[in-house]
Amino acid sequence: MARVSKGNNLSTAILQPGPKFMEDGYGLVTGTCTFKADQTASVGSIINRGSACPVPAYSYLKAHKFQATYDTLGMVTYTVDYVGMNPSSHAVYSDPQITSSQGLTSENITTHANFFVLASSLGFTGSPIAGVGASPGSITTPNYAASTNNQGQVEYTGNNGATFEKKTGGKFLGFKLPSAKDYYGKTNYLAPQTSFSGHFYTTSNTVPKAYVERVGKTSGDGTFYVGFSLLPSYMGTSFTYDSKNQLLLAQVSVEDFGSLFKVNYEVRFNRDGYPKAVYADA
Repeated sequence: MARVSKGNNLSTAILQPGPKFMEDGYGLVTGTCTFKADQTASVGSIINRGSACPVPAYSYLKAHKFQATYDTLGMVTYTVDYVGMNPSSHAVYSDPQITSSQGLTSENITTHANFFVLASSLGFTGSPIAGVGASPGSITTPNYAASTNNQGQVEYTGNNGATFEKKTGGKFLGFKLPSAKDYYGKTNYLAPQTSFSGHFYTTSNTVPKAYVERVGKTSGDGTFYVGFSLLPSYMGTSFTYDSKNQLLLAQVSVEDFGSLFKVNYEVRFNRDGYPKAVYADA
């Protein structure tokens, strides 16, 4: 007599007890569910990328990848990974996660913000490095004092032995006054360099392309597209100097998780700001 099975033949995948879910604190939610089914069962609705999580409280999560383990007696165990964002707190964007890097890099001394005119808004006091000469000297028309070098040539000098080829500036010839020992012979200085590397997740399939198109553009508040700042508020909300934006979107890469996209980015900070004629606003 043939044996009669009184159990479920698992022709449909059955969710197993113990699904696991985790939220990262920035809006991303991930989960793992395990199913069992017969090898002949149709499981596309379970394992296909983009399939909804069967746990009602997490139905907004979508399948990203799965693993199949072939067991004895013709059974298969499917482990499905889900990913998404909680729509009640993060409808389109997760919060940005960043790391910052600060350091120093060598720059030509003439690019220093305090070279010609006192950059008091950056915290500098006293006199500028080279200045613009005696009154009525200005940044547009300096008025440097004439001096004669040891070859009998006339040159023009500003603060700290800063020497130029013309009374009104022209080519910078260097610091030629030995008594100005902090500057004599110097051509470069160590400029601060700051960059922010980060990522966020989005449910929008138009956002990744929008950020890719904005590489090389600047922002004065961390926003490069539709009101979403790439820097958390604790880093500040205003990044401008001398009417120039101080943030540059330097790099973007995108990862696709089916119904979710991860946007990785790098933002560079320039204390002196980026010239608008060279770097357009985002």
